[in-house]
Amino acid sequence: FTEGVCEIWLTSEDTGAYGRDIGTDLPTLLWKLVEAIPEGAMLRLGMTNPPYILEHLEEMAKILNHPRVYAFLHIPVQSASDSVLMDMKREYCVADFKQVVDFLKEKVPGITIATDIICGFPGETDEDFQETMKLVEQYRFPSLFINQFYPRPGTPAAKMHQVPAAVKKQRTKDLSQLFHSYNPYDHKVGERQRVLVTEESFDSNYCVAHNPFYEQVLVPKDPLLMGKMVEVNIYEAGKHFMKGQPVSDARVYTASITRPLAKGEVSGLTEEFRHAPQNGTNWKAHPSAEIPVKTPLSSWMALQLPWQQGGGGLKILSVSLALLAVLVMFYYGGMKTEL
Repeated sequence: FTEGVCEIWLTSEDTGAYGRDIGTDLPTLLWKLVEAIPEGAMLRLGMTNPPYILEHLEEMAKILNHPRVYAFLHIPVQSASDSVLMDMKREYCVADFKQVVDFLKEKVPGITIATDIICGFPGETDEDFQETMKLVEQYRFPSLFINQFYPRPGTPAAKMHQVPAAVKKQRTKDLSQLFHSYNPYDHKVGERQRVLVTEESFDSNYCVAHNPFYEQVLVPKDPLLMGKMVEVNIYEAGKHFMKGQPVSDARVYTASITRPLAKGEVSGLTEEFRHAPQNGTNWKAHPSAEIPVKTPLSSWMALQLPWQQGGGGLKILSVSLALLAVLVMFYYGGMKTEL
């Protein structure tokens, strides 16, 4: 945050499994993190599979209602058929997924649930696929990642009886058509929303912001808005975004205490470290990552690698090559003996 960061993404292969190997859990971590997040900054949680989040639904609902945490969660379902999930070796059933989603939608009003679907997994029948279609129709996920199954060589699934390519392609098309048949944001036109502006759009025509539910809101391109939390009036909605106009009389929140990093600038370095070559001192991070330790450049030179310090490096290189030659001789000598 001292560098101008205003949005933290907490991500892993399965965020919900955090702490199971070290005697803690995800809610414990999150409560500690929100203590450090200043007003005007936000935390976004990454993907979690249903089994692990089931253990912490009450606490997770409280955290997702926190004003500095996006009410957003990515929970992959992959299929709405229990038999397909069993073949996939998933450790949950469709009822588990629905329990998580229903609970969070009730306890965290407006929450965004994103999910994944795989079309055409080996053994998937027409009835299995129709169950998946019904699930998407029921929940109308605003963010849906649709994947057509492809057999990766060497995996167990590659050896199973495959769904014909034409069938997989048609199912992917049918699910995509269903997803594009509804517009999740139309009812939000006219709302006044608080958004955090974090980046520039791909076409460079807008700034990209997100509201508390991590829904994408495009705002007028203005460098002064970058890194700021502002209020906007929603005047247009598309399939994947809304457009908002900043409200002139609204309060603007600035989480950072310094200017944001420029594009391409490396995070994790203090201002003193960046300017070390200019002011004759070097700053290295203290193990606590909180207190920098000042080291004169003369000491820094003493810490250089041996081959960076002149003649001594040549001696070390010579000795290393000699040892390598001995190892090679023994290796090939052993091979001749075995042959």
